[in-house]
Amino acid sequence: MDSNRVTGTVDEVVGIAKQKTGELTGSTHLKVEGVAQQVKGKLKNAWGQAKDAVNEANEEAAAGSKPVE
Repeated sequence: MDSNRVTGTVDEVVGIAKQKTGELTGSTHLKVEGVAQQVKGKLKNAWGQAKDAVNEANEEAAAGSKPVE
């Protein structure tokens, strides 16, 4: 698993917590910051998934190109 997926998930969770805290306290700044962090996390997670998919495809291609004995 790519590290971007892990940090992306963490950013999403922290962003949700910030957004909810902002809603409870009436802090527009904290709500916006939380939403922004969630978006950042989703992008990181998507990037990590894309990298994982490419790595898996490369591994499958390499495994398929080995001669069978």
